[in-house]
Amino acid sequence: MTLQMAPPTAPPAVRLHSVTKRYGDLVAVDSIDLEVPRGSIFGLIGPNGAGKSTTFAMIATLLRPTSGVVEVLGERPNRNAGAVRARMGYMPDVLGVYDDMVVDEYLRFFAGAFGVPASAHEDTIESLLELVDLAGKRHSEVNSLSRGMKQRLSLARALVNDPDLLVLDEPASGLDPRARVELRLLLSQLQDMGKTIIISSHILAELAEMCSEIAILERGRLLASGPPTAIRDQLGSGRQIEARYADGTVERFDVDGTVGQQALLRRLVQEGRELIEFREVGSGLEDLFMRLTQGEVQ
Repeated sequence: MTLQMAPPTAPPAVRLHSVTKRYGDLVAVDSIDLEVPRGSIFGLIGPNGAGKSTTFAMIATLLRPTSGVVEVLGERPNRNAGAVRARMGYMPDVLGVYDDMVVDEYLRFFAGAFGVPASAHEDTIESLLELVDLAGKRHSEVNSLSRGMKQRLSLARALVNDPDLLVLDEPASGLDPRARVELRLLLSQLQDMGKTIIISSHILAELAEMCSEIAILERGRLLASGPPTAIRDQLGSGRQIEARYADGTVERFDVDGTVGQQALLRRLVQEGRELIEFREVGSGLEDLFMRLTQGEVQ
């Protein structure tokens, strides 16, 4: 008999163990444990002052934790920051574009800074501009671009070294609805290319459509982490289901988690009810966020 061995589980792209960051008496991040699965789009959620940007800065090698361990792509940034930066793209919550350059010069500068061979600059820049839909702006001055275009250019800069991990701090800030949709589609495309993406945003509906996993922070503490559906089930307060029937009537039911939801659907079908819609209500990230947080900032 041959034993079938389970395939090894890939280590997380990012692991934080008991990570704390203090500024004097202020505790910005308070002993958090967090894992970001490889290949995921991972949303970091929290009110202003929750510690999101501080957490991002520690992952991006820009800050050292006061205590605890940060591991990024198998490396500890405080021991080998260069190895981490070579495989990471970081987009902070400020645009960081140089208005006195043209788009081509801007990307060529960062390609050189990341050690991309000069012989590969042309193909790299062309591919990135196609990816972020800025091919027609290659010879335009950066200061002539709209905010949405500058956001996409900043993302192209974060991709110039073909990173395995992208850390994006509020990338949708200030974008109009069309630009947010375009950004969401682009991030989905990057995930399909095998990249791990950590993203923060105040637009929770946007994160709900993108993220396979989330973490919710408040006052520097981690309140919950994992797939949104799993977090809801762990809260123990059940779900509310809305059933709409062919005769135009609507009913709402309180159920206990996924099992209860499946049992309700099975019962309605067995009873011969003509369902035209069966959906969970009050289940978005906004609802989950409000149930977990107190709305306080540091």
